[in-house]
Amino acid sequence: MISITIHDSVSGTFSIVAVDVDEGLCGAAVASMFPAVGKVVPHVRSKVGAFCTQHHHKPEWGPLALDLLEQGHLPEVILGQLLKDDDKRDKRQLGIVDMQGRTANRNPSNADASGIWWGGVTGRYYACQGNSLAGGDVISAMAIAFEKTWRQSLGERLIAALCAGDQAGGDHRGRLAAGLRLTRPESDDDGLLLLDVDDSNTAVMDLANMFKSIFQ
Repeated sequence: MISITIHDSVSGTFSIVAVDVDEGLCGAAVASMFPAVGKVVPHVRSKVGAFCTQHHHKPEWGPLALDLLEQGHLPEVILGQLLKDDDKRDKRQLGIVDMQGRTANRNPSNADASGIWWGGVTGRYYACQGNSLAGGDVISAMAIAFEKTWRQSLGERLIAALCAGDQAGGDHRGRLAAGLRLTRPESDDDGLLLLDVDDSNTAVMDLANMFKSIFQ
């Protein structure tokens, strides 16, 4: 059984938050060498949006960010509010999207030495962000994969982006964990599909196979 310490930990990772504005769905996917990363980084709420907190992550910001989204605040305003009085603001990496597809991300300006490469990109209804990466190709590959699969379901697109990032080098330290949080298409309530791979050197592929076994 994996034990993780949420506070004062550093999650080197790559992630994507996204929505399908036509179907009213939202989700997030993440992978890392950090143990059980899916239980720490991504936060999703049905009919509200998705949020990721990573590098010097702060999981308690997840519910707060989603509360603010639900109240109608813009993504960029929410990030500013979270970081305003934060003494570790230059260590945080955040990504957020609302149900209208408005996005924002914030990258650390002072990532830890193990970060090597960090960055992010926003596009049509999605935001990708990552740190401790093998290089900039990781984020580029994620964005390209998400955009090229626009005819597929949101879950398939999130998985495609995560696989592309992994194949481009992913976390430079190796592979261990991956997670997916996704609104259930058949649900009108707050139910989410929660998928996690917590300890595997093929975590992203295992997550993709897990997703496929549910929806094939």
